[in-house]
Amino acid sequence: MTDFAKKISAIRSYSRNASTDYDHQYLSEQFESDRGRIIQSAAIRRLQQKTQVFPLEKNSAVRSRLTHSLEVQQTGRHIVRTIFKKLTNEQSVAIGLKDFEREVETLVEMACLMHDIGNPPFGHFGESAINHWFESELDNHVVFSQANDKMLGLQLKLELKSFEGNAQAFRIIFNLLKLNLTYSQAASILKYTRSGLERKPDKDKPLSYLKKKVGYYYSELEDINAMREHLEIKLGHRFPLAYLMEAADDISYCLADIEDGVEKGILDCQKLASKLKETFEHIAGEQASTPLAKNKTFADAVDYALSRSEKEPINKAHEFFVWLRVQLIHPLVEHAAQTFIDNVDACFDGSLNRALLEDSSVFHHMIETFKSVAIRYIFSTNEVETKELQGYRIITGLLNAYSPLLKYPHEKFLAMVDGSERGGLIEARLYKRLPKKHLKAYQEALKERRSSHDFAVFEFYYRCRLIQDFVSGMTDQFALEEANNLSAI
Repeated sequence: MTDFAKKISAIRSYSRNASTDYDHQYLSEQFESDRGRIIQSAAIRRLQQKTQVFPLEKNSAVRSRLTHSLEVQQTGRHIVRTIFKKLTNEQSVAIGLKDFEREVETLVEMACLMHDIGNPPFGHFGESAINHWFESELDNHVVFSQANDKMLGLQLKLELKSFEGNAQAFRIIFNLLKLNLTYSQAASILKYTRSGLERKPDKDKPLSYLKKKVGYYYSELEDINAMREHLEIKLGHRFPLAYLMEAADDISYCLADIEDGVEKGILDCQKLASKLKETFEHIAGEQASTPLAKNKTFADAVDYALSRSEKEPINKAHEFFVWLRVQLIHPLVEHAAQTFIDNVDACFDGSLNRALLEDSSVFHHMIETFKSVAIRYIFSTNEVETKELQGYRIITGLLNAYSPLLKYPHEKFLAMVDGSERGGLIEARLYKRLPKKHLKAYQEALKERRSSHDFAVFEFYYRCRLIQDFVSGMTDQFALEEANNLSAI
């Protein structure tokens, strides 16, 4: 039975009040506490110097991860309010959402704000750089093949080759910053439900979309299982509000990336308008003439935005995107909200095997159009690809510089950690550069593994996590500076 009241919970990993018998005022206070923990966290502050599209960008008008996340937050809020506006009183009562608008709005807003906190410097290219490096590096280590539990050893090795920003976000929440968020708040960013120990399923398998990427690591498995148990989330299923966070992200970045390209001078408004209409007509086919809102088609909306920009004497690009948003964002939000309502049982169950905007509608074609234009005319430009290659070299250089810590013998590394030995000439100096909070997380993780027959395997696994935590947590600028400082090693 669909009852959202069961999903909106104040339970945390470390709760003073373990009771589930609480009123709206108590819920409001707990979610307000979550809001403060998230906004005031170092992970959010670092987003201001992490790239969205253009790494190491000096033009402050171009989006960072933080400004992008603020836009996603606003869109998420808009979707939630639209859902509650569309629901009748009887529908709200029937699905357990009556009087929960404020709580849902807060949970979705904060999920949108922190959805990118696990992303490494230089965006998705940074993820690829980390994965490529560990794919080649880990094959030089025999520790996993020496595990008593051969299957687990192989799974841990494969997981370390699959760094994923979504999964890293849960490391930050549960183990690196220990934000101790309510389970409802943490679960709202669980976009992918596959453990790092699982292989990627075939596309025709059930829940394949929900498992197309790693959603959490073995290191957070116990926390995720506790969260699933308290919120009654079935294995492999999502938390319902994650669909709204995902839709807000899809709506926000599709236009934002193109606007940044125009801000950088890669495209002008006239050329962009032409490419948008041309691409949409190709993708949408017969649906290209479908009215979106107020009897305007996609082409009508683009032409109107262009006409308004041409009348603007000072900032034509700004005017173009203002009117493009006014006409296109609202129908996308309306469609996402209506799709959630139409599929509310599957969303509540967490089994809807697609994104809210991933359907055969004209609205999906709009999203695909923006993505296609961005990939073809912005992401593929020489400037962006040069920046991506620079980011790749920077992260690869950093991992090469810190690789002596992974090659250091098991016993000697532990002795360096507990202070009984100073460490090698290079290793000791690299070790001292690691953040204390990451080292503490490494030590805490090993406490419960001391009696394991595969302690050496777990130690090396968490040592690899330690290096990934450090590098992925860097801002673009700090990564560049650190790479330059260590380039002689």
